[in-house]
Amino acid sequence: MNALVSSRPDLVIVIVNYNTRDLLRDCLRSVAASEWGGLALDPEGRPPVMSVCVVDNASSDGSAAMVAQEFPDVHLIANADNAGYPAANNQGLRVYGFSDKAPDKAPDKAPDKTTAVPPASALPRYALLLNPDTVLPPDALRRMIAFVEGNPRIGVAGPKLVRLDGSLDKACRRSFPTPESSLWHMLRLDKLFPKSERFGRYGLTYLDPDQVTRVDSVVGAFMLVRGEAIRQAGLLDETFFMYGEDLDWAKRITDAGWEVWYYPEVTVLHVKEAASRHSYRARVEFYRAMHIFYDKHYRATTPLWLDWLIRGGVHFFGWADLTTRRLRGQYGGGTQ
Repeated sequence: MNALVSSRPDLVIVIVNYNTRDLLRDCLRSVAASEWGGLALDPEGRPPVMSVCVVDNASSDGSAAMVAQEFPDVHLIANADNAGYPAANNQGLRVYGFSDKAPDKAPDKAPDKTTAVPPASALPRYALLLNPDTVLPPDALRRMIAFVEGNPRIGVAGPKLVRLDGSLDKACRRSFPTPESSLWHMLRLDKLFPKSERFGRYGLTYLDPDQVTRVDSVVGAFMLVRGEAIRQAGLLDETFFMYGEDLDWAKRITDAGWEVWYYPEVTVLHVKEAASRHSYRARVEFYRAMHIFYDKHYRATTPLWLDWLIRGGVHFFGWADLTTRRLRGQYGGGTQ
């Protein structure tokens, strides 16, 4: 592990990696080539100070060694086991002073210094969750930060993400998966009627992909978050292993009074699912994340009969999806 970060950067970038060494190299090179021209975050006009932290989740492809050798200025955390996506991101965020929101204290009780919320002045101005399978254009960070700086109510922002074939990564702008929108999505009505505001709500397919708009959430592949929003909402929920934690974080940040915006004037390449495309466990975690998100945010206000229907529906569609994929030989009979 590199030396702990001692000074306060303006932007910290946390990249969680799992067996995507070559993609990670390209990502880090694109980050290193970022241009800050014209962007000043302090009265003296100095260019932003950036720090990058890579958290490697026990990769077997030499990813950690590559980072240590080729990018010595990157703060490296090499986990002995796969900690999962949110837990690993939290490891990186804690390097820079972020912590979970302190519990409320009784008026006559002194605050616990081990859990106290750090002052805003001690934290980075922005944190970026970035996937290793992304490649940034040189002006991406400058333009994204300038956009957020222009609206003090923005707590989270994300760019337009495109796949290798040039198609839109639809996850880059989303609504919260309510029971209704999730039902239409699982029934594939959003694919049959993508321009319908009712049926297309899950992935906002009815919106112009080039329209700057306020949304419920952007995706963790590129999630720029204001430091003050993290200070108020806390870190990612480690109950999730992968999938759903970005939606949950966006909801908690929104509930704290911040806004989430999609900014397609910046376009970023996203290879997408480079580490999980053929993973049986990843697909299981996708459906598990649905359960966790629903239980946290909607179950308490859902009638019992509808609760049974929703939970049974997730189980059924998950079983059908996994069974179909295994019959097609996608997982080769494995469970990894």
